[in-house]
Amino acid sequence: MDDHGTRERVRTVRWGDPARILEAARTRSGAELLEELRTGALPAPPIAELLGMRITEVAAGRAVFELEPAEFLYNPLGMVHGGVLATLLDSAMGCALHATLPAGTSYTTLEFQLHFVRPVTMRAGTIRAVGTLVHGGGTLATAEGRIEGGDGTLFAHGTCSMMLLRPRPA
Repeated sequence: MDDHGTRERVRTVRWGDPARILEAARTRSGAELLEELRTGALPAPPIAELLGMRITEVAAGRAVFELEPAEFLYNPLGMVHGGVLATLLDSAMGCALHATLPAGTSYTTLEFQLHFVRPVTMRAGTIRAVGTLVHGGGTLATAEGRIEGGDGTLFAHGTCSMMLLRPRPA
């Protein structure tokens, strides 16, 4: 019990060694790497374990993540914190690009815009963030994404621009 007489909640988070993902990224295409993350052949990134999100679909130019809204993700207003939704959507949009990249090439988000349409609570059930590549250029890429409920309810949508980080010649 806490100081207010309510039952304390506890959450334990475990994760695999993220160095395994970095090592694999040197020799696998983005699509291969993401598929290994999806199937569990590689451990999920620590942020995915922390938030409880998982990649469920990967194709060139498209990535889908799912998350089960839970109380530990709530802000003081009784809904999933907007930063969690931003992380989920940024991951889906970034992985839509990543699924098109050759081995050794990475990216970073330069700009991100997110529009919240309605709050997410546990009543929503599993939510999906669908990221779609809009433009994959030589140094700059753009993507768009949506966070939806299982019944198609729109919770948020956004866009991002990303810079490609290509390996330097030896």
